[in-house]
Amino acid sequence: MNRSLIFPSGLAFCLVLSAAFGQEQLPSGYDSAKLPKGRDYYELRDGLANARRKFAVEKKGRIAFLGGSITAGGGWRDHTMAYFEETFPETEFEFIAAGIGSLGSVPHAFRLERDVLSKGPIDLLFVEAAVNDSSNIPDMPDQMLRGMEGVVRHAREVNPLTDIVHLHFAMPPHLDDFRAGRVPLSIVQHEKVAAAYGNPSLNLSREVTERIDAGQFTWEGDFKNLHPSPFGHRLYGDSIARMLDAAFAGPVAGESQPHAVSAPVDPKSYARGRFGELATARLGAGFVLDPAWKATDGKGTRAGFVNVPALLATEPGAELAFDFEGTGCGLFLAAGPDAGRIEYRIDEGEWRTLETFTPWSAGLHLPWAVILDDGLDPGKHTATVRVAPVHHEKSTGTALRVFHLLLN
Repeated sequence: MNRSLIFPSGLAFCLVLSAAFGQEQLPSGYDSAKLPKGRDYYELRDGLANARRKFAVEKKGRIAFLGGSITAGGGWRDHTMAYFEETFPETEFEFIAAGIGSLGSVPHAFRLERDVLSKGPIDLLFVEAAVNDSSNIPDMPDQMLRGMEGVVRHAREVNPLTDIVHLHFAMPPHLDDFRAGRVPLSIVQHEKVAAAYGNPSLNLSREVTERIDAGQFTWEGDFKNLHPSPFGHRLYGDSIARMLDAAFAGPVAGESQPHAVSAPVDPKSYARGRFGELATARLGAGFVLDPAWKATDGKGTRAGFVNVPALLATEPGAELAFDFEGTGCGLFLAAGPDAGRIEYRIDEGEWRTLETFTPWSAGLHLPWAVILDDGLDPGKHTATVRVAPVHHEKSTGTALRVFHLLLN
């Protein structure tokens, strides 16, 4: 097996071999080739000719999987890696497993450089964020688009030959939307990016809905959860394989063709997203730089957000500031049980407020990206952030833990 597997910096996950999924008992009504409405769920658009040529002719390939916990956990990713190794048996593959639980398109855009692009030229990028965007920023469609376009545009500006596939995974609210005749908002926004940049996309959320409604299996008994059962991951892998078979049909391209990078869908996208250095922040009274933060309250943490440096404050009034050049900025936090409200301003503007306690914070120091402003004039700016006093019974904490400065 010609494979190397790379995880994001500071992260490690258990690799579940695809062979284990092959032993899973499939629902009696499920047949991958039996499409409920007679048509498949992918749009090929400009296709995957560059990646195919690289794999078939040069016998090398670097494939990245960027997403949240559904990607981090393996399963569909393992099926897909096995597909490439079986389809191109003489090719040496490097797979980048860049999934981090709870993260959607906004943090993807800012961590892309560290977790994906730093590994070398990417031939094929799979990206998913529909589930976490629907959960994390349901009322922020602009950020859904800016985050996803930030990923695509940044990747293409670094390497115009990179092929990109958008995957839209399933969750119960998405099923409800499709049954009501609506396309989930996160999928609408991500599809705008896919169409504008000619990227293939696969609407697995619609597929799961229509197969369930056709009686092929049930959510409760078979698919189980938005973190799918082994069968659910198998379904995802089967669907991806059908799409890849279609994309790889016909003759191999004679030469690679750079993808055009035209005018942005949204000029405010996070295409210049990156991490800023914590050491560049100016810390006022009440803030410290902990070289290896760890939780002391017994609550959960996520790999990459524990035993690593963080800027810490626990008292109202603690303040930090940082300078940056660009059009936007934000913070990458661990929003735990004691997370509260922050106040911030850009340059000498008015003070604004933002809640960092999330619906999942009570039991977990959750990785959480917040955008402070993304509509600034290009140039040099200063962001000032301070911990606000407790102001209502649902937000009793006064802690702020910053793991990365987000700069665009």
